[in-house]
Amino acid sequence: MLKKELPHHHGEEKRTVDIREQLCHIDDFQTIAEIFKQLGDTTRIRIFFLLCHYEECVINISTILNMSSPAVSHHLRALRSSGLIISHREGKEVYYQAANTPQSRLLHQMIEQVMEIACPKIKE
Repeated sequence: MLKKELPHHHGEEKRTVDIREQLCHIDDFQTIAEIFKQLGDTTRIRIFFLLCHYEECVINISTILNMSSPAVSHHLRALRSSGLIISHREGKEVYYQAANTPQSRLLHQMIEQVMEIACPKIKE
């Protein structure tokens, strides 16, 4: 990144240097954007939320969300490729659950906190 002199100085030059250095790591921001993109879809949020609480197969997820299995599979692929969920096979059945990663746990907490703030009727 080009080190330009800032037009205005606000007494935070040291912090500005650190932030500017972090901003150079574009790939890191791309990774974060991809994770948030997954949660920009209502269906994916619902599936992710469910899988934070239960391990489920496609057929059960389809039934719970009243969706077709192919539609659910499409969303599961996207969530899995972003690393938010994991899967394992038992015979012919594939089971999905939220990944046990810091990113997944943080997003789960964020969803629950936002639901608490934005959807107070859930507390009733």
